[in-house]
Amino acid sequence: MLRKSGARVALLDCLDKTWSDIKWPVPKPYGHGHYPKVHLPKPSLLAHVPRNYSRYGLPLQAVRHALRSLNPPPDIVLITSIMTYWYPGVITAIRLVRETWPHVPIVLGGIYATLCSTHAQKLDVDLVIKGPLENKSNWGAFWRLLDISPPPLPENAGLSLALDLYPEPDFGIILGSRGCPFHCAYCASNKLFTKFCQKLPEDVFTETYTQYQKGARDFAFYDDALLIKPEKFLWPFLELLSKKNLRIRLHTPNAMHIRYLSLDVCLKLKKAGLTTIRLGLESADFQNRWDAKLTAEEWQRGIKNILQAGFKRENIAAYILFGLPEQKEEEIKLAIKKVKEWGIRPELAFYSPIPGSKLFSLAQKHCPYPLDEPLFQNNSIWPCVPGGFSWEKQKKWKEVIKG
Repeated sequence: MLRKSGARVALLDCLDKTWSDIKWPVPKPYGHGHYPKVHLPKPSLLAHVPRNYSRYGLPLQAVRHALRSLNPPPDIVLITSIMTYWYPGVITAIRLVRETWPHVPIVLGGIYATLCSTHAQKLDVDLVIKGPLENKSNWGAFWRLLDISPPPLPENAGLSLALDLYPEPDFGIILGSRGCPFHCAYCASNKLFTKFCQKLPEDVFTETYTQYQKGARDFAFYDDALLIKPEKFLWPFLELLSKKNLRIRLHTPNAMHIRYLSLDVCLKLKKAGLTTIRLGLESADFQNRWDAKLTAEEWQRGIKNILQAGFKRENIAAYILFGLPEQKEEEIKLAIKKVKEWGIRPELAFYSPIPGSKLFSLAQKHCPYPLDEPLFQNNSIWPCVPGGFSWEKQKKWKEVIKG
């Protein structure tokens, strides 16, 4: 968006290798894997939690050196944010920028800035962007910070990805849509993107091909609702891949909606090269769910269709929500049992209380910590599980999954 508006940009992704002389964990076969990390002293609020506290990504000295080497200095710095409870990393990034360019304005955006905007306003930044930058008020505020009259929004504002800024990707990403038409109580997708919108398949193909030319052969869909209205984006996109004879592997780390997995859909995905499948079961208590996206019949039918289409069981896993407020252990065990009956792998998805989600107020009642402090929204501490996280309980659930 900024480049189309005439700006020159430089990108520093602190979760990207960037430099060959920095040691990075060896990636797994499909390009994914661990990040380097450094253990840090725990914040005092989390001193009681029996887990390590770490910062992930590039070493601070590498980031500091990169900032100092940028020539000419920037007119403005944009910092993004992801999980709300990672905001101490945002503070560190802000400090690095401030010590390098004390008078350059800083704009903070992203998930934390959107969901915890009041909290983010207290940080040492010049502007907090709540929601997408292409929102009219955000777009105007950004340019006015530079004393520039806001230019017209570029075509496809907010949907284009500047993937050419990554020189040697280990894996590629595909984003064909933003938002989700479902309004699940535990999710904040609708708070981040108020509308479900899909990109032109030709644009998605161009972004994919750009990464393919740089060596990427594994591609992960980042869509929240990949199988919604597939005739608009997904099927035309896969047809373009086929015409160009791109031999790639596709992966769905963001769970697919099982109710849309007809046999025809599964066969098309199999033909296109889908390799890793993640499914959103969430709960097997189909009469008392926190969402309306799946029935028992749809679960059975979807799994049958996946297996009939020829997908390998070892490449299929189903996410099960763990740690919801008022959740009974029997519900989790039932879901694990239902998944294992089909010979596929259950994966626990640890619940994080998300500000703005429908379930947040109930989480506040059952969490012993004040959830207006984002550090307590961390799913690693199991904030709504009685007694919180312990290694003994983690071991028990691992054994339940293994059977």
